[in-house]
Amino acid sequence: MRMTEAELAQYKRDGYIVFRGLFSPSEIAILRNETARLSAIEADTVIRERTGGVRSIFRVHEADGATRSAAFGALVRTPRVLEPTRQALGTGEVYVYHTKINTKPAIEGTVWMWHQDYGSWQRDGCPRPDMGTFALMLTDSSEMNGALYVVPGSHKRGRVEPYYDESTSYKFWAVPKRDVIEVLKQSPAPVPIVGPAGTCVLFHCNLLHASGHNLSAEDRWHIYISFNACANAPKFTEKSRPDWVVSRNTKPLPIGPDVLNSGTEAELVRATSPN
Repeated sequence: MRMTEAELAQYKRDGYIVFRGLFSPSEIAILRNETARLSAIEADTVIRERTGGVRSIFRVHEADGATRSAAFGALVRTPRVLEPTRQALGTGEVYVYHTKINTKPAIEGTVWMWHQDYGSWQRDGCPRPDMGTFALMLTDSSEMNGALYVVPGSHKRGRVEPYYDESTSYKFWAVPKRDVIEVLKQSPAPVPIVGPAGTCVLFHCNLLHASGHNLSAEDRWHIYISFNACANAPKFTEKSRPDWVVSRNTKPLPIGPDVLNSGTEAELVRATSPN
């Protein structure tokens, strides 16, 4: 599924583009079942809120590791994900930088502060912002349940030097308050990415984004697939972050078949096997 010229122009202008109804209810059911299974695992790749609920599940796309999943491994290779991502990054050779399911449990799912992904990724050693994220809503998303918010066009400002935020259970690099206020005052109003399960958004690594507390009675589940151009891979050292957040597998990811509609284990495993 390639973006049209108009869609690609919109992505370049706004820093993001939304795709409605890209995945069917049956496909979402497969991925939701996998998310429920993965949420019960105790591993370094499963980050919990301070209250105990699952906040994030990393590294779900690879064929090994505690949180491996054939279904999510197939998802990252589907043409619906890979083709528009390649267009956005301007290259046919991309790899998965990391995968992350943000679960935002009902009531206890907390905020993600305003940040740019490249705020962290530049510190990982990626020399250029030739990176982006493809997010898929596994549940309905609303402003009430902690929707993702984006600031249109904010990617054009380039990277803002971040600070290390320790206010939540997952510590990361966020944009300082003074810079957030400046960007918000000079930009269009933030846009909530809301819609039914199956809705997707592709966004630039310098796009300012955040999400609020889940105040609803239902969990809010999103899968974030972050991609990097192979030519932009960092040089790894003993100080590099773990491979579940900065993948060491930098080989070009081939496009696979669309197999999520069937969901049989054998087909999913075949889809994720090396060529």
